[in-house]
Amino acid sequence: MYKILVVILLNLMLTACTAMAQEERQGIDAMEEYFDFVDYGGGAIFPEQIPEKDWNKFFIIDTRNATQYENEHIPGAVNIEWRQLLARRSELPRDKTILVYCNTGTLSAQAGLALRLAGFDNLNILQGGIREWREKGGFKAYERAIQAP
Repeated sequence: MYKILVVILLNLMLTACTAMAQEERQGIDAMEEYFDFVDYGGGAIFPEQIPEKDWNKFFIIDTRNATQYENEHIPGAVNIEWRQLLARRSELPRDKTILVYCNTGTLSAQAGLALRLAGFDNLNILQGGIREWREKGGFKAYERAIQAP
């Protein structure tokens, strides 16, 4: 009886390991496919590339935590912490460009990669995050950039 239980347990473990390896391979395949076709910038966009009148064309997501969002955020942004984006992807539009940002662009770049791998091709990452957005003039960054000497 003991030998039968050991064989069953080993069989279950082998099946679980095989399934995990298959899922891992699928994830790696998805990343390879993404890297084969993504443009060099990976969807990054600078604040000065967005005219003030075009900001309302984006579904803006602040990927920082709730405290940081409450302290300061880009007006009109929705707060979805970067770790929650995949779990809440059903809330994201497919018919509007999504713009994700964090403080400097690091966490939002990770969130952007995850969303792209999940099939969101309507996505941009705000290069430099809210810090660069603020330093370059916020909604006026584009106008400032084209008026610079």
